[in-house]
Amino acid sequence: MRAEKRDAVTGAPGTDGVLDLLWRREAPPRRGPKPRFTIDGVVAAATAIADAGGLDAVSMQSVAERLGTTKMALYRYVPGRVELDALMLDAALGDPPPAAGRDWRAALTGWAGSVHARALDRPWSVELAQRPHLPGPVELAWFEVGLAAFGDLPLTGAEKLDTLALLAGHAMSLVRQQPRGATPEADLAAGLAPVLAERADGYPLTVAAFAATDPAGRDDALRFGVGRVVAGVAALVDERR
Repeated sequence: MRAEKRDAVTGAPGTDGVLDLLWRREAPPRRGPKPRFTIDGVVAAATAIADAGGLDAVSMQSVAERLGTTKMALYRYVPGRVELDALMLDAALGDPPPAAGRDWRAALTGWAGSVHARALDRPWSVELAQRPHLPGPVELAWFEVGLAAFGDLPLTGAEKLDTLALLAGHAMSLVRQQPRGATPEADLAAGLAPVLAERADGYPLTVAAFAATDPAGRDDALRFGVGRVVAGVAALVDERR
């Protein structure tokens, strides 16, 4: 079993190898035959496996089999699963779209919507994104676009980053609850209907909440949550100005 370097303070896997791969830092040339594969090719194979069977289907062995090589040979390109996960996440995010318009509210709303749409295309990426990790070049490009949306608002760097974290966290958490084509609120209401009908006296507030919900307005948690975060930032900006 391969030994894994860990950070002396946090105990987390070491980051040097991850950074080298994410940023494609040049490695010393090796003797021997020319490599059969590339790092991008290995990541593409792992991504195809995740798209078909989810993140649990990805292993160094399954990637090696897809490429028609051995697990040991794969270590020549990617040292282990930690590095592979980092590369997969950066590839799954893809380049961010340009900022939407000059209005910071619309720009942040559009940014959050883009995060949600990209995660919805590859739901398995949400688990990778929500683990502690170092952002790669593509993820940092998303930061740049998101931070540009704030313009000259009187916010600290930490407040801007926290706002992006709130928006991205909300957008990605909904992907886990809301697979493509699902209607979670409507499905929940339909599933609970028999129980609530029998035990309405025990859960009067829940019954009333579902009854008062307009079916046409359900399953819009993304818009609602993003709107509240943006409104909170606007209130803070007004207060400071």
